Formats: sequence, C-alpha cells, structure tokens
Amino acid sequence: MARRSTPAFNIPNLLTYGRILAVPAIVLCFFLEGRLQSSDFARWSALALFIAASITDYFDGYLARIWKQTSNIGKMLDPIADKLLVSTCLLLLAADTDRTIAGWTLWAAIIILCREILVSGLREYLAALKVSVPVTQLAKWKTTIQMVAIGFLLAGPAGDKILPYTTQLGIALLWISAIVTLYTGYDYFRAGLKHIAEE
Repeated sequence: MARRSTPAFNIPNLLTYGRILAVPAIVLCFFLEGRLQSSDFARWSALALFIAASITDYFDGYLARIWKQTSNIGKMLDPIADKLLVSTCLLLLAADTDRTIAGWTLWAAIIILCREILVSGLREYLAALKVSVPVTQLAKWKTTIQMVAIGFLLAGPAGDKILPYTTQLGIALLWISAIVTLYTGYDYFRAGLKHIAEE
C-alpha cells in the first residue's frame, strides 16, 4: 500500500521554496543602487543569502528523509532550485561591473551551464522511460566544489580586501568544477545512451 503523499508545505519543502526565493534576492543585492553595481555591501549581502540557500540544500533532503516527508513536489523542485541558484549566480558574476567571471573563465561557466541543461533534458527523457539515473558520489563533490567556488566569487574584490586571492581561488575552483562537470556529464550520458539504444 503506497504511503500517503505529504503536504506541500512541510518544513523540507518550505526550505526548498526559500532557496528559490533567495535567487531574486541575490540579484537584488547587486541592484541596490538602481543599476547593476557590485559594491562591497552588495557582495557580502549576496554571499550571506547564497550561504543560507546552500545550507537549505542539505537540510531539505536530510529532513525529508529522517522525517519521512518526501513528496513529489519536493523531488521536482529540489533540483530546479539548485540549478536556478547556480545559473543565476554565474550569469550575475559574468555581468557585474567588476567582471568577476570574464575572458577564458567564461568557458568554465558555460560548461557548467550547458551540462546542467543537457543533464536535465536527459533526466526528463529517461523519466518518461521509467529509468532512474542515480546521483554519483563524484557528482556530489562537483556540486560542493561548485558552491564553494561561487561563494568565493560572490565575495570577489570585497573578499580580496580581507583574504588575498579570494577571487583567484574562486576562479580556480570554478575551473576544477567545470572539469569534473565534463566527466560526470559524460558519465550520465553514457548511462542514458545505453537505455536509449535499448529502447
């Protein structure tokens, strides 16, 4: 007998909703002066919101499991919230006045964004075939490195004043994340193509 689905407004799902709402709030931090302006205050405010949102990413899944409050809406929105948070931050950092992500580093951001879109499409296709592609441990590490990289880059020049090379460290971690992203993306597609070929 199937377990009755949990309400849409349980605590794990509320944390997921909060992560989604943090996305426009982070963008607004950079527009406090009425235009795109990455002041120190904007960066620290955006970083605080990003850290809070990233923490909810861990706790919503953890609480849903231990309290047995998993729901279809939570399963759907959790990966969407992650992708919205990462994609928005990368685009914001590429557009900000300090050009935190610029030049060759744009390719690292493009690799990450393309992988997220392609894997989402693959997952949607495989879901229609009733095929589940589990998240690997390496993919989890990729997400962690990615989040830490974005955190350093959000601090950017404001962080450089406190911890030298904050921006450079963020860029290095972003490239590491992009390289791991290529590998995990290939891994997903290899698993997905096997099911497509068998169809």
